[in-house]
Amino acid sequence: MSTRTSSEDAPRLGDGQLVDDETPDTVGAFPRLTDDQITTLEVGGTRRSVHAGEVLIRAGAPSNDFFVILTGKVAVIDEGAEDGERRILRVHGPGRFLGELGLLEGQVAFFTAEAIENGEVLVVPAERVRELVAHDLVLSDLILRAYLIRRHLLIGLGAGFRIIGSCYSPDTLRLREFAIRNRLPHRWIDLEQDERAEQLLQSLGVAPEDTPVVIWHGEKVLRNPTNAELARIVGLPVPDSVPDAAPDVCDLVVVGAGPAGLAASVYGSSDGLNTVTLESIAAGGQASTSSRIENYLGFPAGISGAELAERALIQAGKFGTRLLVSAEVTGLGSEGGHHVLRLADGGEIRARAVVLATGARYRKLEVPGIEALEGRSVYYAATHQEARLCGTDPVAIVGGGNSAGQATVFLADHVSHVHLLIRGHDLGKSMSRYLVDQIERHPRVTVHRNTEIRQVHGDKHLEEIAIEDNRTGDKARIRVHALFVFIGAMPHTGWLTDAIALDDHGFVLTGMDAVPVREDGNQRIDAPPSRTLETSRAGLFAAGDVRSGSVKRVASAVGEGAMAVRQIHEYFERS
Repeated sequence: MSTRTSSEDAPRLGDGQLVDDETPDTVGAFPRLTDDQITTLEVGGTRRSVHAGEVLIRAGAPSNDFFVILTGKVAVIDEGAEDGERRILRVHGPGRFLGELGLLEGQVAFFTAEAIENGEVLVVPAERVRELVAHDLVLSDLILRAYLIRRHLLIGLGAGFRIIGSCYSPDTLRLREFAIRNRLPHRWIDLEQDERAEQLLQSLGVAPEDTPVVIWHGEKVLRNPTNAELARIVGLPVPDSVPDAAPDVCDLVVVGAGPAGLAASVYGSSDGLNTVTLESIAAGGQASTSSRIENYLGFPAGISGAELAERALIQAGKFGTRLLVSAEVTGLGSEGGHHVLRLADGGEIRARAVVLATGARYRKLEVPGIEALEGRSVYYAATHQEARLCGTDPVAIVGGGNSAGQATVFLADHVSHVHLLIRGHDLGKSMSRYLVDQIERHPRVTVHRNTEIRQVHGDKHLEEIAIEDNRTGDKARIRVHALFVFIGAMPHTGWLTDAIALDDHGFVLTGMDAVPVREDGNQRIDAPPSRTLETSRAGLFAAGDVRSGSVKRVASAVGEGAMAVRQIHEYFERS
């Protein structure tokens, strides 16, 4: 299991890239702290000696301390290699600090950190570091940026836990989606393609029919775990932890942790409201699947949806929001003047006010042959994870909105060619001008106007798509090895059908649109006044993509989330 490490070794990644302490930090993942910054961290920290072979952070265990290396060297090691060997990912020397995003978010460690030389470290409690990240502008930017990039690097290196399962298994796809959407370091081993899979299962005493399984740092095996079970083992908070974290009645429950929900969480908790946020899959919503958002105010160079979500999560936690994942809401009731939210696991949460921010999910493309390829070469998100799976092969994207445009620009920098398919003729009808300009100038992008997909072809992976010009009827085939679908969205409101007023498409009606009408078609003058974001049910508000008539943009969703909290205060005063 263990490979001996020493300072004489030349630690390298599998591709031969040198990863010792002298390797230049070109991306900001491994900054060296100044003497003044170390002095700031020393307030509330302690110095102590370490010896070679001492483990400072253990994979799979909570990490409650922030380590700054003063002298000596520490190796960061991936414990989850399939061959049982330990893989050195990085060596840190004086001035460097350990850890990654999980330290700030209360997750377990996805790597082991072991001293390879005698030396001295500064140990700072994680809570102290969270306070600094929340209040010290310089250290906050330095540490948070490094941690965000390190999480991205860990995912790219395939560190963390392993998922073994068939690409044809719905449960395998479910676990992969949960891990990807929550940005958890892991590696998927395809039972159908990877020759090591069966041998590894045999060594663990697992039959192929028992898959999918999750292997935690080479030893612990979870057989087809639920999302909640996987969340619990990596340290994500789940609904069964609510009684210890929330009173009998919360001031505010936010349903959904996309941009609108996270904004409501930040503003609600910062205003002193006891706030609980419920998310069925992962924080970030559809925005987290965007590789880069360039028109969000304050980020002229753009920001990825995942980074925006992580920053918002940390900010919400700073003010006391309790975020719970794998928390699916299935029903809405009332009791004693409070809203009662019923959860899929049988639990209930009571609240004085509720913000519905459940967003919308991408519509699936219904063409022959596509269902068997979903999750393998047909995707509904375009992040670095999917880009790695594509390699350099040509891909197709269907859709004419900003999500499709952002995916096109992002993937065109990674693959050999991108074919963008739109049903209409005008690319700028639903897409921001800055994206249209980039797409039309890009040498590796071809825009197919008035084009629709009629069929997809491929056995285990997509090989080509059959397209048709919807004006002339001309047919053609394009050889691509991946298809990305962004063709509109459906609201997550099935559980609200009989509870509040919805429009014909299932989006939540708010404001005057939600006020009941008389039989003669006129609005009831005796109906209670309804605020802009309030639904037909008093104290229940909607924000973001789930709201009928909302502008489907990240910035507007954030604005609505903040505005909902202001209207909640008015509701409390009114009631």
